[in-house]
Amino acid sequence: MSASLSQAEAFARIRLLRSPNIGPVSYAMLLQRFGTACAALDALPDLGKRGGRQYRAAPVDRIEREIEAVRKSGARYLFHDQPAYPPLLAEIDSAPPILTWRGNLALAQEPCVAMVGARNASAAAVKLAREFGTALANAGFTVVSGLARGIDGAAHEGALPTTIGVIASGIDIAYPPQHADLQDRIADEGLLLAEQPPGTEPRGSHFPSRNRIIAGLTLGTLVVEAAPKSGSLITARLAGEAGREVMAIPGSPLDARSQGCNKLIREGAVLIQQPEDVAELLNTFDGIPRSTFREPVAAFDYLPDDLASAEPAQLADLLSTAPVGVDELIRQSGTGAAAVQLALLELEIAGRLDRHAGGKVSLSA
Repeated sequence: MSASLSQAEAFARIRLLRSPNIGPVSYAMLLQRFGTACAALDALPDLGKRGGRQYRAAPVDRIEREIEAVRKSGARYLFHDQPAYPPLLAEIDSAPPILTWRGNLALAQEPCVAMVGARNASAAAVKLAREFGTALANAGFTVVSGLARGIDGAAHEGALPTTIGVIASGIDIAYPPQHADLQDRIADEGLLLAEQPPGTEPRGSHFPSRNRIIAGLTLGTLVVEAAPKSGSLITARLAGEAGREVMAIPGSPLDARSQGCNKLIREGAVLIQQPEDVAELLNTFDGIPRSTFREPVAAFDYLPDDLASAEPAQLADLLSTAPVGVDELIRQSGTGAAAVQLALLELEIAGRLDRHAGGKVSLSA
């Protein structure tokens, strides 16, 4: 938030993001096209109509209640263009436009490393995660994790107070309940971040969203112990897509909880055996990861001015319920990136478009 951001514009930004079918990508595009959230809110009914549906923004009284709840919980808002917004997080395409936070926001400006892993972790892996958390904090890194049971909690405990907890609920909801005390400690001594509005209980879809923040905040993600279907591997994949380091601690092939880490290493993650390996890798990180796990997704280059002046492309014949890359739509439509993005924005606001990982979109089923 620039110094000139008025209270009315701050309120409009919160209302815009809480309105139906508005996510981080569409929010950013609306600000680029209309300049302010106030102007974007005024334009929403017409955009929804052009997308084929009637549209109503979030009710004003609901936003007033949310702001009061943030205040009551001792939290504050962080907008995407405030100087204190974490610079690495700002680089990812789906960076959260607004976060709520409690604690020491300066921790997010330091070199950060994510540590994630299994909820049902082995005792040895929990001990290892705690020791790694302590060693990395002592080496000058802020340790970022998701406050889940098992590896996450141990990493936070080891790193306190130099740790950031990113939660899938509202800032005032402790999850899991057994980590309520740990969450309070992180909010008091470290930094607690939430993307969801206060009062929000975590749902399944919130966890991948939380994972992208964990991956986006950090120079690299270390997976300590994880089964092949673990959510930790989502964080690792997102880190790879963001062009960050992906690291994993190997384990016995006889233990299912190690198979995810071993698979990551086989697919190009850097094998880690001690905290010094992580420190060496990240202290020399120059934007080009040594890990070869996952290729970054395609970028769609257009300037805000292009979006402000573009006419939406005709995509009716190109879209279906099967996900397709936005780069492919740009290629096949024969129009510019801004025209395609504007057409997708109108469909999304009307609730007719789903966005998927890897820069893909589809019509809503």
